[in-house]
Amino acid sequence: MPLTNDPLLQPFQLKHLTLRNRLMSTAHEPAYSEDGMPKDRYRLYHLEKAKGGIALTMTAGSAIVSMDSPPAFGNLSAYKDEIVPWLKRLADDCHEHGAAVMIQLTHLGRRTSGWSRGHWLPVLAPSPVREQAHRAFPKEAEDWDIERIVGDYAAAAQRMQAAGLDGIEFEAYGHFMDQFWSPATNRREDEFGGSLENRMRFSSLVIDAVRKAVGPDFIVGIRMAADEDWEKGLSREEGVEIARRLTGSGNIDFLNIIRGHIDSDAALTGVIPIQGMRSAPHLDFAGEVREATKFPVFHAARIADVATARHAIAAGRLDMVGMTRAHIADPHIGRKILAGEEHRIRPCVGATYCLDRIYEGGEALCIHNAATGREGEMPHDIVKADTSRTAVVVGAGPAGLEAARVLAERGHRVTVLEAMGEAGGQINLLVRNPRRKEMIGIVDWRLAELERLGVEIRYDTYADVADVTVLDPDLVVIATGGVAQFPEIESGAELLTSSWDILAGAVRPAGPVLLFDDNGGHAGMSTAELIANGGTELEVVSPERFFAPEMGGMNHVPYAKTFAEKNVKVTINTRLKSVRRDGNGLVAVLGSDYSESASQERRVAQVVVEHGTIANADLYVELKPLSRNLGAVDYNALINRKPPLPETQPDAKFDLIRIGDAVAGRNVHAAIYDALRYCSLL
Repeated sequence: MPLTNDPLLQPFQLKHLTLRNRLMSTAHEPAYSEDGMPKDRYRLYHLEKAKGGIALTMTAGSAIVSMDSPPAFGNLSAYKDEIVPWLKRLADDCHEHGAAVMIQLTHLGRRTSGWSRGHWLPVLAPSPVREQAHRAFPKEAEDWDIERIVGDYAAAAQRMQAAGLDGIEFEAYGHFMDQFWSPATNRREDEFGGSLENRMRFSSLVIDAVRKAVGPDFIVGIRMAADEDWEKGLSREEGVEIARRLTGSGNIDFLNIIRGHIDSDAALTGVIPIQGMRSAPHLDFAGEVREATKFPVFHAARIADVATARHAIAAGRLDMVGMTRAHIADPHIGRKILAGEEHRIRPCVGATYCLDRIYEGGEALCIHNAATGREGEMPHDIVKADTSRTAVVVGAGPAGLEAARVLAERGHRVTVLEAMGEAGGQINLLVRNPRRKEMIGIVDWRLAELERLGVEIRYDTYADVADVTVLDPDLVVIATGGVAQFPEIESGAELLTSSWDILAGAVRPAGPVLLFDDNGGHAGMSTAELIANGGTELEVVSPERFFAPEMGGMNHVPYAKTFAEKNVKVTINTRLKSVRRDGNGLVAVLGSDYSESASQERRVAQVVVEHGTIANADLYVELKPLSRNLGAVDYNALINRKPPLPETQPDAKFDLIRIGDAVAGRNVHAAIYDALRYCSLL
């Protein structure tokens, strides 16, 4: 027993398995698989959480049991025998560090767009009802399909048992199993449709077959929607009744409760809330299911902070609390709580870059922990350098703050020079949108770490060469960020207003507004959201074939919601060509990349533009000839984790690097990754 009364640190007995505390990471697919296998990158990602003190890490989201369930987002292939040794190594490594390992199994049913991938087999569903999110038109499952898939579940469960995993859970929210349960997706008139008993028939066949295959002792649970919160879907009453029947069968060992449906991006954010949405919205509901079933209940839905997790256990809402995205931000939550360092936990800021990145970039990444998913090359724990150096970091945005943190952890003496009166850089613009105020956690956490490490930040210092060299540095890091730039137009550039001016409050929106966004990320969309919520008439114009292509589907939702509610007009495939004055207003001339003759005009009061940033690199250019490496970087060495700065001028006094938007306009993650990958080597 732990020498503490902290509810989160109490062990939980699940059948024969003792979980060392109440912290878990629920099943999710980070898309780190290779050929459908959980190879080293996948293993190290879960191992880091085991090292960090988690009790249970649930792999896959979900591993697919049948070859006609093509992977939609990097899913593991549980139907292949070769997965067993990969999973065994993952499980053995996590067990060595005290964490239990389970896996989620599924047939995706209609929740896949992959008919043209893999084996080119038809997408399957209980009824031929299309899912909006993944867009495939499924065929109705036949009797032989059902029989085959039941056998596939049993065979997959046996593979997981052979791999030494501690248990499995079935995925039953939005996937094949609960597509049979839901009236929204099951229109059948045979023995698998109609009554609740009939709609449960497939899941009962699967659970019975799996239990027979793995025996009575292997742990088997289910992650299920106990209420689809959908007029045409599974009701709360039927969902709770399904939970009662499953637990009463004797074949299930735990429930992992979800509320909502996931057939569209908008619906998905109700199940997995993002930035600006309510914390832990379904926690009380999960507690009600626990009370109704008197059965072990797990749950995760935006439980991002330790206080909420502790309440969930102390109040009897849950037996195990899922802090999944929180562990992506900081895999060492359990270790820090146990060490009395709860205040040092890197916060999840709800940006949901992790989930959107799976679809946009093919891998989950945390917006401000660049080591997550890169455990084979990037350190979570920064090791001391052999020699202490004197470092000057210019700029206290996310790149500069991360550079200062990593260098100080390395044991270097660090001074930060910041032109403004506060730290944060462009983050301070992002949080002007009230919905995105949690982003300030990226700054606040680093400021707290720098205070702990004794790093001095000199504000209101617009650094020049003398300000840097007087500190006699061995290393200079230029993290001066970028400045807003305008797109090239034929005429009228002097009449444009920058998105930064709107976000900063330097210019008030004057309607009607035309916002031309050819960057396609949060900056333009946040500007549009602020303008629209202020009651100003707005048209968003983009040259892209859909708006905000740099943003994933989940972050798309709140912007699209605002645009729909505030009657914002969105025009795509259209480019701003010029602007001219017309009396008290402006005329924006629009054209098309697809036709030289296409032209249209808008009479507006204001033309706002978002065209990214250009590097603020003047100081870097001045320092280059004074540096040992002349600013050069050996990229091959950097990628292979070797010292990346050549000594071109050995007699010079300092090395010089620049990072983040001071190099080129990118995003917060890129800035922090730059800082970590360079400074952890210096």
